[in-house]
Amino acid sequence: MWRAPAFWQHDGGLPRLLSPLSAVVTGATALRMRRDGWYCPIPVICVGNATVGGAGKTTVALDLAQRLVGHGWAVHVLLRGYGARTRGLRWVEPGDPVAEVGDEALLHAAVAPTWTCADRRLGAQAAVAAGAEVLLLDDGLQNPGVQKRCSLLVIDGATGFGNARVLPAGPLREPIAAAAARCEAAVLIGPDQTGALERLPATMPVLRARLMAAPDAAALKGQRVLAFAGIAIPDKFFASLTDAGAEIVRRIAFPDHHMFRPDELTAVLSQAEQIHALPVTTAKDAVRLPADTRSRVSVLRVNLVWEDTMAPERLLGDVINGWAAESRYRRTYS
Repeated sequence: MWRAPAFWQHDGGLPRLLSPLSAVVTGATALRMRRDGWYCPIPVICVGNATVGGAGKTTVALDLAQRLVGHGWAVHVLLRGYGARTRGLRWVEPGDPVAEVGDEALLHAAVAPTWTCADRRLGAQAAVAAGAEVLLLDDGLQNPGVQKRCSLLVIDGATGFGNARVLPAGPLREPIAAAAARCEAAVLIGPDQTGALERLPATMPVLRARLMAAPDAAALKGQRVLAFAGIAIPDKFFASLTDAGAEIVRRIAFPDHHMFRPDELTAVLSQAEQIHALPVTTAKDAVRLPADTRSRVSVLRVNLVWEDTMAPERLLGDVINGWAAESRYRRTYS
């Protein structure tokens, strides 16, 4: 489906040439964000980013959803459903066809009640009517449809903000300052290799985390593997495999959210057999594989490990407690 242009990571002639178009995108986004969103009667947490794809929003959103579920909250997840055929409101079941709801929605549906809808207000209203106590938005920082109680700016440490230019000259959906101004904190995944944190307000809290292979990845240690993935930054997957102790003998990168064709999967499995390697992919890619192929492919699952293990707990506690206090005030003085 989509692969980021290489020039997005470096400034130069082409980005400068495209800068007038970036100004148009910046203005349009700023104008859209002036709209008043729907006031949701439950706390809304938005996990977003300033760039297009690959920052790790879904990984962070899944982690927070699991924590909220663990604390007994009826959390519902709402996302657009990238690549899905269904554009209207839809309740996502774990067994739904990936082409209809999107791969990220299926990952969330395995954890908590999940909705896809391009109209965030309509999706939020449906979640509230269905009994949601907390609404978690996977993406939506640049969507004004619903007022947020807390927004997080997710940053990939390896790629940061690229050349720091707005689309199409760079990977930004809007200027960094504009995105940061609407967020209560940033979440940095992995070491900051590009100086991204220097571009944030000095007073902005930063929660640091890293990706670590799940315990079941121990089975891959010492194994010869053919690694294939259709995610925005496949190098993150390859690095996680190496950290798990696997020996990568071949790497195959597909575009982000790629819907694998039968001939492509046949070629992958054939190559793996020829080089005596185990085919391995990501959990996000696995939901896009047909059932018969999925049984022949190993999946590397990763967990988000927080530098301060209590940081996400404090964040969620502040959101819930702050919302409760605000609700009491509204009931008292309205």
